[in-house]
Amino acid sequence: MKHSGLVDPKAVARLMRAQVHARLPMSGNMSGHHKSPHKGSSVEFAEYRKYVPGDDTRMLDWKVYGRTDRFYLKEFEADTNLRGWLVVDSSASMGYTGGGMSKLDYARRMAATLGYMLIQQGDAVGLTCFAEETFLDIPARRNAAHLSNIFDGLIRLKPKGETALASALHGLAERLPQRSLVLIFSDFFTPVEELLRALQHLRFRKHDLAVFHLLDRTELDFDFKQPTRFVDLELGTALLAEPELARASYLEELHAYLAALKTGCREFKTEYRRIVTDENYEEAVSQFLVERGRKT
Repeated sequence: MKHSGLVDPKAVARLMRAQVHARLPMSGNMSGHHKSPHKGSSVEFAEYRKYVPGDDTRMLDWKVYGRTDRFYLKEFEADTNLRGWLVVDSSASMGYTGGGMSKLDYARRMAATLGYMLIQQGDAVGLTCFAEETFLDIPARRNAAHLSNIFDGLIRLKPKGETALASALHGLAERLPQRSLVLIFSDFFTPVEELLRALQHLRFRKHDLAVFHLLDRTELDFDFKQPTRFVDLELGTALLAEPELARASYLEELHAYLAALKTGCREFKTEYRRIVTDENYEEAVSQFLVERGRKT
């Protein structure tokens, strides 16, 4: 598998026992894995794909068969079972690590694994990456060769610049052509009110949302012992502080922020998953899949 550093084949083999489910009706084939809000198919042709046993033979293109002696099906926009969209924050703060895997490395491993699973179950996958602005936007496709484009985009990511999460999500809401499962990977260092307005925009467009809030253990525990110089990775400013004096107020602010974010996600029917980067990424993906499966 290309870019095997992103995807653990043994972990994927175990995870593939489950599927990536949508909680909301998707614009797809009624015989696919996901519920559809439509009957029939749209008139807008999208692509061809090879016939597999069980496919609707009415969609076979006999002209292509005459030229190639192989069976291909016509796919229409409404026939793609599901469009999964991976949204990855690569701002400077995502490069932080307290000693283990950085938040960005964890995000791309999760995104690559879920993208691989979506392609393998016959769904389409797109990728959007952003920092100060959206700099990578790969359209959703369902063929296996497209997975290399997704992996290439993820492997090239470097943590840099400030985050523009809210504007990136607003832009995505305007660009996505149909209902999609939008998976967002970020440390969400942005004002909660701005983020929630962006999530509301996506939900208004009928997208199914899941956010993966990636945090390092040191950010949660603030278990620093000695006077420490704290550097804002996005702005470059620094502050020398005595952790013992700052811990109580820091944790109070952190818990208020986490509570507001989780409550806001619940209000806008967005699945919220907090993930600490010292947790096993396979277990984090497995929990997501299992709980999604129970809710469908």
